[in-house]
Amino acid sequence: MSKVRVLVGTRKGAFVLTADGKRDKWEVSGPRFAGWEIYHLKGSPADPNRIYCSQSSGWFGQIIQRSNDGGKTWEPPGGPLEKTPDGSPKGQSNKFVYDTSPETGKPLTTHQWYDGTQRPWEFKRVWHLEPSHSDPDTVYAGAEDAALFKSKDGGASWHELSGLRGHGTGPQWQPGAGGMCLHTIILDPRNDRIYVAISAAGAFRSDDAGKTWKPINRGLRSQYIPDPNAEIGHCVHHVAMSPERPGVLFMQKHWDVLRSDDAGDNWKEISGNLPTDFGFVVDVHAHEPDTIYVVPIKSDSEHFVPEGKLRVYRSRTGGNEWEALTKGLPQENCYVNVLRDAMAVDSLDECGIYFGTSGGQVYCSPDAGDSWKPIVRDLPAVLSVEVQTLP
Repeated sequence: MSKVRVLVGTRKGAFVLTADGKRDKWEVSGPRFAGWEIYHLKGSPADPNRIYCSQSSGWFGQIIQRSNDGGKTWEPPGGPLEKTPDGSPKGQSNKFVYDTSPETGKPLTTHQWYDGTQRPWEFKRVWHLEPSHSDPDTVYAGAEDAALFKSKDGGASWHELSGLRGHGTGPQWQPGAGGMCLHTIILDPRNDRIYVAISAAGAFRSDDAGKTWKPINRGLRSQYIPDPNAEIGHCVHHVAMSPERPGVLFMQKHWDVLRSDDAGDNWKEISGNLPTDFGFVVDVHAHEPDTIYVVPIKSDSEHFVPEGKLRVYRSRTGGNEWEALTKGLPQENCYVNVLRDAMAVDSLDECGIYFGTSGGQVYCSPDAGDSWKPIVRDLPAVLSVEVQTLP
């Protein structure tokens, strides 16, 4: 029987949750890297034992960790870390170096700030890791300030795909409320196409493995920017792609849930009968490309679920028509948030859906959302949830 491994990043450490295909009894391992912010963990599709982890601290910097045994042991892929006098590891921020523009050969020096002034690009942390579909040693990293990096040696060294920041709009990018983070990376398994999303610049696509890029924000409308229909400046929260139909994308924007049927060239709103169209997560059923999931959040000023009820909403029609999924979820006095990387799906025949909350709960639905149960409670606030389906 197949197994599943759920990888959970939290404000204070990483946890690995494992179960068999029934998904009713779970083994909890962790915390790893206790006390550190774990922005993201992601397993390699090419090697079920390979996992990458983004470990971050405002004191000690950014560290990439790698496991070659399914999360049992970890090591920095670049070798042992230097220690501070109290024994804490120093970060590897210097391994992520912003590159020069591929067009001019000159450094890309500044980007726009909220007040219209220009600020220097700074490397702060890695928000998202995306391993290659075919090579366990190839992995991409999305950083703050917004940049895309690639490693071909299992995370030991990184180089920037600077064509993204070198796109002509780069100096006009500015941060969202959570920083100017590149938080979504999608690799099309059929070709060299890469999608990324940046808060608050928008979504971008490369058709040549990251050399050149184009904005893909046509149809997005944002009332809070000077030009609501601008090419860039939209605060995209997350983008998801169906593994069964890679040309179809779904987006949760700052406000609005949207769909593209042409690889992002055009978007249309599909918020339909949702109670609110603000939120952070969106994901797609592993086998049903028109079945999608979101978790509405009350507003951009009140980051918790509406009416104190934790509800996942599912559309089986690709959007517009939504049903609330509540069985097993708290329906009173619940005021949690679900962040952009905190939902995932497995690829078992009966697709499982997983999500984590700011209150430290991780929920599983082994029946595609019809019913839910907590895998674990009372973790630190959950930042990310990913799942590996194992043989």
